[in-house]
Parts: sequence; structure tokens; C-alpha cells
Amino acid sequence: MRIGSGHDLHRFGPGDHVMLGGVRIAHDRGLVAHSDGDVVLHALMDALLGAAGAGDIGQHFPDSDARWAGADSRVLLREVGRMIASRGFEIANCDVTLVAEAPRIAGHREAMCANIAADLALERSRVNVKATTAEGLGALGRGEGVAAHAVVLLLAGDSA
Repeated sequence: MRIGSGHDLHRFGPGDHVMLGGVRIAHDRGLVAHSDGDVVLHALMDALLGAAGAGDIGQHFPDSDARWAGADSRVLLREVGRMIASRGFEIANCDVTLVAEAPRIAGHREAMCANIAADLALERSRVNVKATTAEGLGALGRGEGVAAHAVVLLLAGDSA
């Protein structure tokens, strides 16, 4: 078994929506990022790659490479899932926490979990997404951006 953790953070900028967990959520601002800025999926990918000893998303999808400009993070997540499987690992579960004052995700949580489960070919019960606020503390508490933390458990096969 291997445990991985991931973290991502993006500040708000111009825009009319945010992408979180592969779900487009209307918002009065967007996220400043090289790709689509999906902190939920970025944190999850880093957790998966870390648990497998495969580096991080910056190594695989660098922001210095124009190919990844505006990239759909669900496409990247599917690629990370293939990398994990090719190394002989099975994803036991993943748990992601979004930290944001806004937008609220209660109405979008199930769609996020369904996207992640579909992209990683997991049973829905192996995926959890939850949210909290920063209680007004720091940049996140002032609503300047959003962050996510992820934890995953990988099961190793004979070849891992």
C-alpha cells in the first residue's frame, strides 16, 4: 500500500466560471492558471503521482509547454490514471477537500465525484469530495482564491 497527498492553489482573476472536479461552476471570477485551473483535479493528480513515486503534475504537464495551455484537467487525470495502472497500482480510494469561501459546491459535489470515478475507472464509493472555508483567515479567507488538498491510497500489485 502507498499513500499520497497533493495540494493545489489558484488565485481568482477575470472570468465567469471556475472548473472544480471537472464541473463548470458559474462564478463572478475565474481562476488564473496555465490549464483550466481545476484545483480539485490538480491536487488529486499530485496525490496519485506522489503515491506511485512518479513525480508531480508539473513534471508530466509543465506550464512551460504550450500544449497544456488551457488544458482540460479531466484529460490529464485520465492520463495520470493510465500511468498509475501501468505501474501496477490500483486506486483504493481518494479523498479531496476544497478550501474556498466561494463558490459553494454542495449542489455540484455528486457530479465532481462521478467525474473523478469515471475518469479513473473507479466505483463511485471510492471517491469523496468535501469542502470547507478558511473562516475568514488569510488570502483564502478573504476570497482571493481556492485551494484543494487530496489524499489517496494505492494498492500495489505483484509488479509494483
